[in-house]
Amino acid sequence: MNQKLIVGIVIVLALIGGIVLFSSTSKEKEIIKANNIVLAGKSAPLLDYNKADYDAAIASDKLVLLYFYANWCPICKEEVVNALYPAFNELTTDKLVGIRVSYKDSETDSNEKALAVQYGIPYQHTKVFVKNGKQVLKAPDGWDKARYLAEINKILAQ
Repeated sequence: MNQKLIVGIVIVLALIGGIVLFSSTSKEKEIIKANNIVLAGKSAPLLDYNKADYDAAIASDKLVLLYFYANWCPICKEEVVNALYPAFNELTTDKLVGIRVSYKDSETDSNEKALAVQYGIPYQHTKVFVKNGKQVLKAPDGWDKARYLAEINKILAQ
């Protein structure tokens, strides 16, 4: 009897887990289709770069934040952990997609190199905001969480 109860509980938990796992919106699934890695955020996902997700995000009506990141850069590491991830985790809007783009490090691919040239990236930890296919902000300086939230909300309000 106890064994049947345990099996029943395991099945119920598995079903609940499956429902939670597959309950994201269809629009979000369109954008997060290639690698399904969300670094931070629920309403507004922050993704690791891949071309399919980037192309889908740019083609959407969402604000796109590109964060050019180098895995060897101490400023990048600090900003990502203490500002970028916390900002995305706090956002409640679904009108934003963030993409962390590798820049001049061991993980940078040819598409990421082309993006850096396209947006004229001077060095790592540069942020680029793109709305309706147009660059609306580029900032190479370091930001804290409050600055991320302020800039994102300001652009979304325009």
